[in-house]
Amino acid sequence: MSGAPGSGTLPDAVTSDAFLGGRLAILQPAQGYRAGLDAILLAAALQAKQGDRVLDVGAGVGVVGLAVARRLPEVGVTMAERDPGLAALARRNIDCNGLAERVCVLTADVTRPLSEMPELGGRAESFDHALANPPYHEPGRGTTASAPLKAAANAMSAGALERWLRFMAAMVRPGGTATLIHRPDALQELLTACARRFGGVSILPIHPRRGEPASRLIVRAVKGSRAPLEVLSGLILHGAGNSFRPEIEAILRHGAALDLRNARAEP
Repeated sequence: MSGAPGSGTLPDAVTSDAFLGGRLAILQPAQGYRAGLDAILLAAALQAKQGDRVLDVGAGVGVVGLAVARRLPEVGVTMAERDPGLAALARRNIDCNGLAERVCVLTADVTRPLSEMPELGGRAESFDHALANPPYHEPGRGTTASAPLKAAANAMSAGALERWLRFMAAMVRPGGTATLIHRPDALQELLTACARRFGGVSILPIHPRRGEPASRLIVRAVKGSRAPLEVLSGLILHGAGNSFRPEIEAILRHGAALDLRNARAEP
């Protein structure tokens, strides 16, 4: 997840972290924003068929796109990342995981007009799916992150979410999907941004534990669809204590898919 440009230099300290039970090794900054649960849940929610082309929007170091590529060996993935330093780490992660034949990364600011990004502009409406884990906060609201990369990855200026959805709509083909993970308080903004671009919106609430309010939403929409909105049965992450439920463990450790319509609401 990334939303603002950085210096373009690699972080001084980088860690190598295992995802999907060691099936992915990811280099990411030791300090600041670090990819985790949200990225893997988003990647697991993608339903794609052989030959589909997937766009990872605001890719950061590439966890979403690489998790998709590892789970679905029949698809190709393009990542778009605004920060040159994070894009450089994403390229290293692609190479380190042996996925260069099916995955690439472009340094691009998705909030800019498509006409200003020739590498992506020439591929408008060519993707079957777009995925995004956008920044969750507006600058100046709440506590500002101390690390520049973390602040950039978690901050989104007013109206930027609309521009992200506009970009995703421009890049996917008619009938293609856009899938995002975000906070529940962004739902109205997401639905407004989807209007006139996407329909058939499906919303999966994600609850930390049974009886607790949702902390995240996965929202999937279909370009040009006129199907009605549906709110799906919620997904609960934790069972007793802090342990993940078996279905969540299978996603996080073994690369299982997340079927939005068959997600279990009860332990």
